[in-house]
Amino acid sequence: MNEKILNQLEFAKIKEWLEGHAATSLGKEKVAKLFPSIELNEVTQWQEETDEAVTILRLKGHVPLGGITDIRPAIKRATIGGMLTANELLDIANTLYGSKQLKTFIEALEDVEIPILESYTNEIVLLNQLERSIKNCIDDHGHIMDGASSKLRTIRNQIRTFESRVRDQLDQYTKSKSNMLSDSIVTIRNDRYVLPVKHEYRSAFGGIVHDQSASGQTLFIEPQSVVELNNKLQEARIEEEQEIEKILRELSILVQEDAEVLRYNVDILQQIDFIVAKGKLSHQLKAAKPRMNQDGYINMRQARHPLISDDEVVSNDVEIGKDYTAIVITGPNTGGKTVTLKLVGLCTLMAQSGLQVPAQDGCELAVFDHVFADIGDEQSIEQSLSTFSSHMSNIVQILEDVNYNSLVLFDELGAGTDPQEGAGLAMAILDFVVERNARVIATTHYPELKAYGYNREEVINASVEFNVQTLQPTYRLLLGVPGRSNAFDISKRLGLNESIIEQAKSMVNEDSRSVENMIASLEQSRRKAEEQYREADDYLQEATGLYNSLRREYEQYLKNKEQHMDRAKEKATKIVEKAEEEAEQILEEIRQMRDEANVKEHRFIDAKKKLSDQKEQFEQTEERPKKEAKKVQHFQPGDEVHVLSFNQNGHIVEKISESEYEVQLGILKMKVPAKQLEFVKRPDPLKTKPMASVKGSAYHVKPELDLRGERYEDALQRLEKYLDEALLANYHQVSIIHGKGTGALMKAVQKFADEHRSVKGKRFGHPNEGGNGVTILELK
Repeated sequence: MNEKILNQLEFAKIKEWLEGHAATSLGKEKVAKLFPSIELNEVTQWQEETDEAVTILRLKGHVPLGGITDIRPAIKRATIGGMLTANELLDIANTLYGSKQLKTFIEALEDVEIPILESYTNEIVLLNQLERSIKNCIDDHGHIMDGASSKLRTIRNQIRTFESRVRDQLDQYTKSKSNMLSDSIVTIRNDRYVLPVKHEYRSAFGGIVHDQSASGQTLFIEPQSVVELNNKLQEARIEEEQEIEKILRELSILVQEDAEVLRYNVDILQQIDFIVAKGKLSHQLKAAKPRMNQDGYINMRQARHPLISDDEVVSNDVEIGKDYTAIVITGPNTGGKTVTLKLVGLCTLMAQSGLQVPAQDGCELAVFDHVFADIGDEQSIEQSLSTFSSHMSNIVQILEDVNYNSLVLFDELGAGTDPQEGAGLAMAILDFVVERNARVIATTHYPELKAYGYNREEVINASVEFNVQTLQPTYRLLLGVPGRSNAFDISKRLGLNESIIEQAKSMVNEDSRSVENMIASLEQSRRKAEEQYREADDYLQEATGLYNSLRREYEQYLKNKEQHMDRAKEKATKIVEKAEEEAEQILEEIRQMRDEANVKEHRFIDAKKKLSDQKEQFEQTEERPKKEAKKVQHFQPGDEVHVLSFNQNGHIVEKISESEYEVQLGILKMKVPAKQLEFVKRPDPLKTKPMASVKGSAYHVKPELDLRGERYEDALQRLEKYLDEALLANYHQVSIIHGKGTGALMKAVQKFADEHRSVKGKRFGHPNEGGNGVTILELK
């Protein structure tokens, strides 16, 4: 395999797609180095990696890789003793945080079989102390914070004091001598506070001139009264720079100490980003994981060329390497023969690169030592070679290197020369490749090659279907059927004189006509067989569905029957036991009454009646009247009801008709059929107040919303619903807690607030309100 073959089969375009799915520059770098492997174990491992990524994306929809950047140049500079910038250190801290988030995400997938990705994330070393050290000194914008050291805090307090004193003094000049100034402002030149003085009043201020305007009419003067303060301010700023440099050097030393671990983590993150990118490409292509073999066997069902759009691509079945090792595709131009060649070649390269292929599940592909291709017009003006010579030079090189574990693709084999000689060369070349047991697919125009496939067990004919009625190719590959020229049929459809067509037919020898008739018969038989197969398959699918449905219903019936029988037996047993106990008590009473001398007749009759009642109750246990269905309730405005279709409680607003009511569900009002409503309770009229009088108290909603840990789409849905409730509660300000993290959720909240019609302002929270982890929204 070489770059020329990869370019002919357009493998570079697949890599461009794959690079677009990489989340980091690390992953893009890995994609750029991607090259098909010829080792079965390695290819199998790559395919397993890709399939694990596909599994995670199918279940979770994403893999968190935010905040991760290529920090290797910074690590290298720290290793040789260089001082890193604040932004470089911040990138390292963010990458450490991103790796921690990724590790946590993978570890949480306990029920998902992803052993390869788990092994990668298990090797990620969490450097929490280094991350905290950087975050404690550098804020999210790359600025050194006052709390980075006690000395820095003191110096900055001094700077603020000096700045305040300088500005106060200069502000006095702007008020008292405004007529001498070009503008009543305080400005800065050469990092010193100055005043814009008109040229003619220069002597009124004294001090130092730092600059002048382009016209020369304005001088930027530092008055003598603030020179000393400005000097102290400059000294403090120099001390600040020195302290910041000291802090950055200390942090750089910490990075140097963990350089090896950081480099190792970056390598793992690069590999995971690359694997996830392969999974995303599989999702885009609706691809399947191929089984890989070293037997030269290819079997793809409903395979699609990945570079042809879904609305144009035609799926095809392709099989080679078991019953036959060569496919000869014949037929007219623009029928899709070359596309079929490129489909097989490109899918082979993708599979050997660890990428899934656009075909049905269960596809199988081989790992080849070589993939050779002679496709397209390779005419070379520089080398003074004709099209035929160029193709032949390429074929000569292929025949020198071909072996049993090669895939060879010939497009228009033998074209560009005398038809008889070209056909002879094509058959000889095919014989040479087939004898070496390589896998070969060739396209050709030559009718002589139609008979070639019938005379050799290792070769099968194929063609690309052509619809004579529409004069358009269908691009469907027909294995086992050689291509027809269709010249007479097409000419007839286009209106060529019938006598000319008949004369042309008479000039074709009998053998050619027999072959064409045989091919036509094969095509007709194949189409009929395919129609019958599809019809039978439809019946099979329908019967299978009906069988499964009946089986499920029967199993459910048996299950319910057993449950009902068990419950009936249990209930009957309890009734019998209770009847026996009460009967025993009644008999005991009768015995006592019999023994009493003053037994009364009515007591005996009462006891006998109790016994009869128990008997009647026992006899009725087998058949009880069914409980009457709950009648439809007539509801009144204000009634609390349960809406079955939404599984949510609401309140009746008004009755629309006998069968429909208007119901308030949260902030929504909707019409609901009466049969979808269940009565819950009716409010006490003495305690009920009109809704209009309790605006602001009818909706119990907190003045803050916590979105931390939410996915992007879920967070925006919750935020939109929350703002509606807050507006109904008459809030003028709410707090949205989104955390800092990678900043994605914060940006989403900020963007949402900018576009929401009821938000008139936003700001980050003060330090005591949560800082940059909270956005305060002012509502209209």
